[in-house]
Amino acid sequence: MSIHKQVAVWTAKLDALGFDIGNYHVSLYWALLVVGVGLGVMVAGRAGNFLVRRLFRRMHRLDPTQQLLGEKLAGVGLWLLLGLLAIDFLGIDLTALAVFSGALGLAIGFGLQKTFGNLISGIIMLMDRSIKPGDVIAVGAGPDKTVGQVNRIGIRAVSVITRDQIEYLIPNELLMTSTVENWSFSTRDVRLKVPVGIAYGSDVALAERLMLQAAHEHPRVHPDPEPSVWLTAFGDSAIQFEIQLWIDDPEAGVGNIRSDVLKRIWGLFGEHGVHLPYPQRDVHIREWPGAPVRDS
Repeated sequence: MSIHKQVAVWTAKLDALGFDIGNYHVSLYWALLVVGVGLGVMVAGRAGNFLVRRLFRRMHRLDPTQQLLGEKLAGVGLWLLLGLLAIDFLGIDLTALAVFSGALGLAIGFGLQKTFGNLISGIIMLMDRSIKPGDVIAVGAGPDKTVGQVNRIGIRAVSVITRDQIEYLIPNELLMTSTVENWSFSTRDVRLKVPVGIAYGSDVALAERLMLQAAHEHPRVHPDPEPSVWLTAFGDSAIQFEIQLWIDDPEAGVGNIRSDVLKRIWGLFGEHGVHLPYPQRDVHIREWPGAPVRDS
């Protein structure tokens, strides 16, 4: 018996193990065929996405945002095409299942509403380039603010990696509907403010020069625009200053620059006799226990 006839015999045996639902015959052969086609679609889809990704990465005339947008659109089109081919190969008549498919589609629509919303939001972000891989963004406010670098923009969420190497997955729709600080949207230059206080009686001009020296000596601080020092207030115990400096690599962190500048200021103040403030209070004693009472 030839291989073709053997396959036909086994197909007939597997097809006989089943039951009928209306005009449709559901059998073990059909179930195995569905599983096989499903696995084939998954393998073909992943391989196609890999080839599409490599193809767009070689298009050097496109910037990274355009490459990523092309990958996403081509990937969605590829999965839709493979799904339609699988339905056609299995011989599923969607017109006969119009009522069932309509109800199923409605249920899927409600269940995947957020998923489709995140998908469309991700495509829109890539099209208008409001957020792109490599950007440094801040989401939220106050102590709950999340600051990090965008690692990738997926179908459902944006991956943001903080300086603590914690990766946050923020839904695309949330980034579209809430206020987001993008530190590198139009330019990568970011201004930092470092507050410093000196004690009353210190040489103000000398303190300003030393603060500027500490800022200029840091390798990540821009020489243009130059750092500046502003006197902001006369506090209860200190003269308050603010050092304003510029950097162009916020993804490398901002707290470490403040720390380095402040440590350098500490050393320079100590070398030149500029004193740091400490709280001072004047206490007026109206009556001391056991002391003679004086006539007023």
